[in-house]
Amino acid sequence: MIESPPTFKYDEKTFALYTQLRDNGELKEINDAYLYWDKIKYRAKIATPLEYWSAIKASRTINAQIIHFGNTTFQFVTTDYVQQLVHYCDLNIGGNLGSNIGIAETDKTKFMISSIMEEAISSSQMEGANTTRKKAKEMIQKELKPKSKSEQMIMNNFVTMKYIVQNKTDDLTPEKLLYIHNLISNETLDNKLEEGVFRDNDEIYVVNYSNSEVVHTPPNHLEIEGLINELADFFNNEQKVFIHPIIKGIIIHFMIGWIHPFTDGNGRTARALFYWYMLKNGYWLTEYLTISTIIKDTKNQYEKAFLYTEIDQNDMTYFITYHLKTMEKAFIGLKEYIGRKQKEVIQAAKFIKIPNVNDRQAQILKILSEDPDRVLSSKEIENRFSISNFTARADLNNLESLGFLEKIQVNKIKHNFIRSKNFNQIVKSYKL
Repeated sequence: MIESPPTFKYDEKTFALYTQLRDNGELKEINDAYLYWDKIKYRAKIATPLEYWSAIKASRTINAQIIHFGNTTFQFVTTDYVQQLVHYCDLNIGGNLGSNIGIAETDKTKFMISSIMEEAISSSQMEGANTTRKKAKEMIQKELKPKSKSEQMIMNNFVTMKYIVQNKTDDLTPEKLLYIHNLISNETLDNKLEEGVFRDNDEIYVVNYSNSEVVHTPPNHLEIEGLINELADFFNNEQKVFIHPIIKGIIIHFMIGWIHPFTDGNGRTARALFYWYMLKNGYWLTEYLTISTIIKDTKNQYEKAFLYTEIDQNDMTYFITYHLKTMEKAFIGLKEYIGRKQKEVIQAAKFIKIPNVNDRQAQILKILSEDPDRVLSSKEIENRFSISNFTARADLNNLESLGFLEKIQVNKIKHNFIRSKNFNQIVKSYKL
């Protein structure tokens, strides 16, 4: 478990050491990484671990920005590294003129739907959803009814993310927060009466399940209404002292976890609120980022960032630094993903040469070329390309009339499509 830091002391020796560490560059190195006591104590070479820690804490206290929620004081430091990452995100994730990410206007909807699916899957898997990405994507694309709690969690997350994208300019109110939680928790809680409702007791703790140790005790349930009202005001309005929007979004994420206003689903709600705040404040590319995928892969660091903050006098810089690193990784991952998808578009380009085949139909042919056993439905095509069901059926029927597809009857009304027996011969006949 995480070791609590010692009580630091301020004296002449502390500030002399602070000056020395600042001048030799070690202070910047430590604060850019925002190391915690458990690592700092081993770096002490020119002084005792306590003196070292006191000098580091002096630097952080001097530069800290203070904020209050209820009767609790929080702080954070805008280190050089935080400023660097915030600037990176400003350049690449926000702005009104777009980004050099390389998303063609015609592909934006397709990429957005795919990213929302990834975010929904990863955010749910972090909270215990147990299913494969392939199966989860198939469920969402074909709008299949969830068959388990895990699948329901993922579908809920997907519906919630779509709702946020559609209502991203709205202000946050306690009622809308409850609605978000209701969407996220639908049919997944042991007690359905707890869906979209603030907890009404204090029988809830954040526990390390490896040893049953309580690592966070949320505020009393009687404080929730006041704290949520303060958080909504923080979400909707500018503060007297400027806080960068990205840092504010991260603080909102943290505060939902700290307040823990619901019996379950706090993590998913917190991440959803972060997306909402970022989109509301013009960081449009957030729609395409799958931040929860990175968090899921670094869950231990995510949890430690929460714990370091609470143990070290509510210093949120630990969580802010971690979150900004996650956003940077998510953006890099998005660029790589778009690069792969653009290659797929190029690979599908040969099918566009076939007479009477449009761009969507060319991509369908590419899917069938790579996955001969694939079964397609009009609903899946509708969701994949964000088109009407009429258009999806027209695309599939056209490919059937050209001989690429065969219909298979599902029931008296519904039918799906599979690759025809002559698919390869027909493709070859066009000498692509």
